[in-house]
Formats: sequence, C-alpha cells, structure tokens
Amino acid sequence: MFVTMGLMAPVIGKAFHRFGARRIMAIGAALIGCGIACVGAAQSVPVYLMAWGLIGLAGAMFLTTAAYIYLAGFADDRARGMIGTLMLVTGLAGSVFWPVTAFLEHTVGWRVATQIYAVVMLAIVTPMIFLGLPEVGGSRQNRSDGGGAVRRGRIFWFLVAAIALNSFVTFGMEATGIELFRTLGADPAWAVGLASFLGVLKVCGRLIDMAGGRRWDSLATGLVAGAMIPAGLMMLLAFGATSWAVLACLILFGIGSGAFAVARATMPLVFYRKADYAAAMSAIALPMNLTSAMAAPILSGLLTGSGATATLALLVVCSGGALFLLLWLNTLRKRSVPMGSEIQS
Repeated sequence: MFVTMGLMAPVIGKAFHRFGARRIMAIGAALIGCGIACVGAAQSVPVYLMAWGLIGLAGAMFLTTAAYIYLAGFADDRARGMIGTLMLVTGLAGSVFWPVTAFLEHTVGWRVATQIYAVVMLAIVTPMIFLGLPEVGGSRQNRSDGGGAVRRGRIFWFLVAAIALNSFVTFGMEATGIELFRTLGADPAWAVGLASFLGVLKVCGRLIDMAGGRRWDSLATGLVAGAMIPAGLMMLLAFGATSWAVLACLILFGIGSGAFAVARATMPLVFYRKADYAAAMSAIALPMNLTSAMAAPILSGLLTGSGATATLALLVVCSGGALFLLLWLNTLRKRSVPMGSEIQS
C-alpha cells in the first residue's frame, strides 16, 4: 500500500492541478471503499495484495497528502492552522477506530467488518467529499511548471531527505514500538500501555504546534521537534529501560514526533508558493512513503537479529541526520532567495 501510494503520488499531483482536488479526492474515497471490499472478499494471496495496491492508489488520491493539498488551495494563509487541526483529529482516529474495529471483528468477523467499512466509504464519505467540499484549483488554476521543476535545487532534496529520515523513525517506532519495549524488559501489557501513551503524546505535540499559531513557522517547529526525537531515543540508548529513562523517551519522542508530523506537512509552505505546493508534496510523498514501507521490515529484522541496542542506534542515526539537514535548511533559508523565485530561474 505504502509503495503504491509513493509511486503514484507524483502522477496524482498533476491530476490535482488538472481536474481539481475535490473530484480526485471523491474518486479516491470511492476506490478506497472498493479496495476494502476486495480485501474482505479475497480468497487468495494475489487478490489480497492487489486489493491493498488499489487502496494505495486510492490513498494517493484521498488520504493525508491529498487533504493537505486541498487545504493549501482552499485556505491560503490559514492552511497551516487548518492542516494542524486536521492532523489533530486524524491523530485521534486510531484511538477511536481500533476498538471499533476490534468490536466488529469480534461480533461479525473481519470479512464482514471490512464490508461495513467499504459501505461507509462508498455511501457516506464519498458523497460528503463530492457534495460537501467547494472546488479549488483545477485546470484554470495558476499552475507551476510541475513536479519536474520542483525537484531542482538542494533545498528540495534536503527537505525530502529530512522528512524521509524522520518518517522512517516515526513510522518504524509505531510498527515496532511494542516489541522494542518488550525487548527492553517490559511485560506485554506494560509494553502495549507504553505504546498507547506514545500516541497520546503525539496528539499533545500537534496541540503545541497549533498553540504557536503565527508566532513561529513550520521550519522552527521542525527544528525543535527534530531535536526532541533523537534526544528521546538517546535516553533509552544511554540509560536502558529504567523507569525515568522510558518516561523521558516517551515525552520527548512522543511530543517531538507529533509536532514533526505537522511540520512535515507544512514545511513546504515555507519554501514554495501555493501554486507549487501540490507538486512539492506529491514529489515528497514518494520517498516518504517508500521509507515508511521499509521501516517495519528493516527495524523488526534488526530487532530480532541484533537486539534493541542496534535498533535504537539506527533510529538515533537517522533522526540525527534529519536534524542536521533541518539545521542546514535553516541556514540556506537565511542566505538564499525565496524558493518560488529559485524555481522560476
């Protein structure tokens, strides 16, 4: 799913410009419903995998990147705040729908549960998008040169690398956090509790960015959050699974990763004009989704083969590299022309 989302994101980004965000998002919502229905009906592994591929294609059209592009076109200067609010809500979605899904699976089975979600996507979400959202963009929108132009310049590549590295770390912790805490010595129930608390702290991180409002920009948020992530991981690496080290890690990493989730969606607005935002986000989505897809197998394999110390060391190196790139981006911003002017040259 993540690989397909990443590969299709640049193509879908051009479709946003040509056809408008609302139409593409509505089609994506409908395709997600179809993909979920196919997952629930699959009787073989190839069909099952193809269904997840369809959800990945649809995800590039409808999920977070698509929503950010829509809000950037709809809200202008208010886009950062609205994206932060959206991310606050989506951060709570798992807390709501994991128990709902577990209840449905226990009550009617996983296949029927997926069909229920498919019906919700097709009968409720798709009409809400198509009928409830005003159109923005489309073929008459002032377009930039497209993804090819956006890819030029070291600022873009530093931004891509920083976001991809931190995505590897944060998605990897989400996928392997419970097993990591267990490997460090926590019993299973305590490990699940720690991972759940991490999710709550991520929401707190998003609230902190929202509270900042216009007092600082997204790159400033990214720098602070990017420093908190390796600092939290270093606590575990240096002091082990002592109670205070675990608590310090959870607070620093949880709040930092939550704030960085908002920053990675809004940092392109610091460097790009609104007309270039869709192309930039679509291009960034490719490496971000690919590294997210690789995070779970790489970290779980390292955790199994080499243990928690090696896993934490890799996470620290990746997040530290992302922080270095963000610091360099801040230096470039202070001494360079605006990104929009650079694209035109």
